[in-house]
Amino acid sequence: MRVRVDPMVCEANAVCVGLAPDVFDLDDDDQLRILTPDVPPEQWDRVRHAVRSCPKLALTLEE
Repeated sequence: MRVRVDPMVCEANAVCVGLAPDVFDLDDDDQLRILTPDVPPEQWDRVRHAVRSCPKLALTLEE
């Protein structure tokens, strides 16, 4: 599974960071960084939840 962010859509609400902090982070400029684009299996459920919960639908998954 691979996760991506559309930086033109992301508003840095940090919902994903709260749900999967091992995968998502906000940098000092409030830009979303994906720490592990190739999501490890133990994080799949959290990342799926984060993608579904994104208020701007800025995250996508490739499974």
